[in-house]
Amino acid sequence: MARILIADDSIIVREYLKVTLERAGHQIVAEATRGTEAFQKYIAYKPDLVTMDINMPEMNGIETVKMIINRFPDAKIIMVSSHGLKPLVFEAVSAGATHYIIKPINEEKLLVTIENALI
Repeated sequence: MARILIADDSIIVREYLKVTLERAGHQIVAEATRGTEAFQKYIAYKPDLVTMDINMPEMNGIETVKMIINRFPDAKIIMVSSHGLKPLVFEAVSAGATHYIIKPINEEKLLVTIENALI
């Protein structure tokens, strides 16, 4: 299964993702609460996949995606956000995110999206 970095400033969302993904057989290699921390942890752990929130302190998720993709063009990043506005979805995908999931998170959709992103 995949080695995953979870980037979200909400401890509740991080814990939900961690429990759900570990139960599905994935390994959580790191967690981040800020965009800058997510970028640093991506460099340190080079995960197979990242789940990335949009709204985080210091640097938002879209800017973080741009930085990761600029340095690691093959990075697989799934945006997980409560913002389902089409311009934000378009901006995230244009920045390099491979998929976009809108909160509240549906477990089945999350796992299918991760499986598709890893192909």
